[in-house]
Amino acid sequence: MTSFTFSKFSSNVVDENVKVPTNIDEALALPEWRQAVMEEMEALEKNNTWVVVNLPKGAKSVGCKWVFNPKNKADGSLEKYKVRLVAKGFSQTYGKDYTETFAPVAKLNIIRILLSLAVNLDWPLHQLDVKNAFLNGELKEKV
Repeated sequence: MTSFTFSKFSSNVVDENVKVPTNIDEALALPEWRQAVMEEMEALEKNNTWVVVNLPKGAKSVGCKWVFNPKNKADGSLEKYKVRLVAKGFSQTYGKDYTETFAPVAKLNIIRILLSLAVNLDWPLHQLDVKNAFLNGELKEKV
């Protein structure tokens, strides 16, 4: 049995030829990352993700951060440059800035049940790739 260290594993997963930016300025200087940033901004604008307003007196804003992640195909070759703008929710205080959190997620067991039902009940299955997913609920709270 051969030993397989973490460093060997990580060097096989990460393509050393892909420069991953650490901030937005670096990303905008690299054409492939700049294109990915522009696609993310277009998606955010198209989905009316936010509205610019004046910050209420006494309120603090939640910052944001760009996350850069190259996505690889199964064979290890580069598939695409993935960029997301994420909120720094960790800067909020429970009870002061928010009182509850909820994030709907698809559990693997539910997917298995649905696939089993589809096979057993002869339901049609369709696949689609979602490039950007947004929740479209109206908030009562001030965010």
